[in-house]
Amino acid sequence: MDQLALLFVLLLGAVLSVPLGDRLGLPSPVLMTVLGMVLAVLDFVPNVDIPPELILPALLPPLLYAAVRRTSWRQFAANKRPIFLLAVALVFVTTAVVAAVAHALVPGLPIAAAVALGALVAPPDPVAATAVAGKLGLPRRLVSILEGEGLFNDVTAIVLYHVAIAAAVSGSFSLPRAVLDFVLSAVVALVVGLGLGWATNRLLGILDDATLQIGLTLLVPYVSYVLAEELHGSGVLAVLTTALFLAEYATDADDVMTRLAGHTVWDVVDTLVTGAAFGLIGLELHNAIRTASGRWGEMLGWAAVVVVVVVLVRLLWLMPATWLTKRLHAKRDYDEEIPVSWRETVVMWWAGMRGVASVALALAIPLTTDDGAPFPHRDEMVFIAFGVITGTLVVQGLSLPWLVRRLRVRADDDRVEEFERSLALRAAKAAKRRLREIEEVEDLPEELSEQLLRRAFDIGLRISPDLGVEERREAHEQRVRWLRRVRRIQGEMLSAARHEVLSARSEAGADPEVVDRVLRHLDVRSMR
Repeated sequence: MDQLALLFVLLLGAVLSVPLGDRLGLPSPVLMTVLGMVLAVLDFVPNVDIPPELILPALLPPLLYAAVRRTSWRQFAANKRPIFLLAVALVFVTTAVVAAVAHALVPGLPIAAAVALGALVAPPDPVAATAVAGKLGLPRRLVSILEGEGLFNDVTAIVLYHVAIAAAVSGSFSLPRAVLDFVLSAVVALVVGLGLGWATNRLLGILDDATLQIGLTLLVPYVSYVLAEELHGSGVLAVLTTALFLAEYATDADDVMTRLAGHTVWDVVDTLVTGAAFGLIGLELHNAIRTASGRWGEMLGWAAVVVVVVVLVRLLWLMPATWLTKRLHAKRDYDEEIPVSWRETVVMWWAGMRGVASVALALAIPLTTDDGAPFPHRDEMVFIAFGVITGTLVVQGLSLPWLVRRLRVRADDDRVEEFERSLALRAAKAAKRRLREIEEVEDLPEELSEQLLRRAFDIGLRISPDLGVEERREAHEQRVRWLRRVRRIQGEMLSAARHEVLSARSEAGADPEVVDRVLRHLDVRSMR
């Protein structure tokens, strides 16, 4: 098996792990990690050979962009305090504690390399946390905090990582210079992210085709990352900024085809890249076995200590941070989403799994320093990172569903349903308001006006059937039954039409392009 065949195996596993995980009740990222570990111990599976400098640009941009598409700037703004405490402050604390412990444990490990190790194991993974949390029915406020923490702590950790790696490679470190680089990196990333977001928004308006628009969005995360890195900015922060800008300003309410197709394409990209990334985590077992040859006891001891430190630091930080956030929340901020009980705090603690960002940073550690010498203790750092990633991802990922059930942490379904009802009511009112505006300038027959008014009301009822009085609900249900019957018959008619058109593709003299164009018209009609 060569490298390309291994990649296809990982991509196939990424697809199959989703339904398998649903059936077994396990997170697909954990299954992919286990698959990678199984492949790593097979003799005919090659060792992964990816240049370190390509790891971050290849994996992080699409994953970050896909994650941001599920959230909004308003959500980040509302949760700025818990996100700051978790994504910035906790990353600094974890990095410092892990660096101190690793420097004391590993003989000869330089301070700069220890800080790089602390930075790469500090950020919990947003992809793993969201994938696991989404299957457990956790309260939306916890999922929001985990998503926000995961995105922003990647930014903080990666900037710290780059500063530490630069110091380890060059052999020199200046705190004022590091702080200045940190600030400049953030400023450059924000400028690149906002500028590229604005330019992309304008281009999306010019490209009047769903295929081209989606193709552009696939390129944008990579362009944002690479451009920011070339200008010595934070590529991760640039991608985050670009994605937030586009999520806020590049949404056309009437561009139905692009939105539906875009969601589908990005779901596919997210599934494949996520699966491949977690498969790579498992495949690192091959390198871990080679690194620990003859030193298993010592190396496993180091990794175990760092795992315990990472987990305990998160718990010891979360308890006072959550208490402080609750106190401040009660006084000033009522929009903030915070854990409301100690049970939710425990779930947040145990959901701090390491994953894609950590493995990408570990694999991206340079092979040599500026003077040509091997990077100090690179193999030991990668082994410890692998131990932390697998220890938190597999153990916490597999046990988190059990913990959630034991603590009885559940989503606030009543709040979700109430919000859905309010949106349904707003949608119906907006449709009625627009109908009245049209009636003022157009002479509509009374029968048509009444029919359109009923349809405006139906818009809300189809979203939330609880709207309206009992009589209207019964009338709506009758209309729904009638519409379902009509749609079923129309669907069978359109199906016969599609079969007939598709059969023409194999006829002599048929133009496949014309056949596909007619078939696309029928497909769009069927979707409507």
